[in-house]
Amino acid sequence: MVKHGLYPTEVVDRNYFHSIYFREPGGILFEIATDPPGFMIDESFETLGTELKLPAWHEPKRKLIEQILVPLKTKSYVRQN
Repeated sequence: MVKHGLYPTEVVDRNYFHSIYFREPGGILFEIATDPPGFMIDESFETLGTELKLPAWHEPKRKLIEQILVPLKTKSYVRQN
């Protein structure tokens, strides 16, 4: 990437995935992220999405985050094997 003028960050652990970031020559910021470890590191498939889960570094702001989030309407889905 460096030979093309792109300077990626070190890998950043975002708790649910790992990312690198870089800006293209026009200044647009790109993020490349992994799939694992995934959102089931702190909850089971059956309870996935039923509570707001936050990485530890956002827990001090939980009250504020909960106040500004817009509730989502969801449907129940049956997991297909």
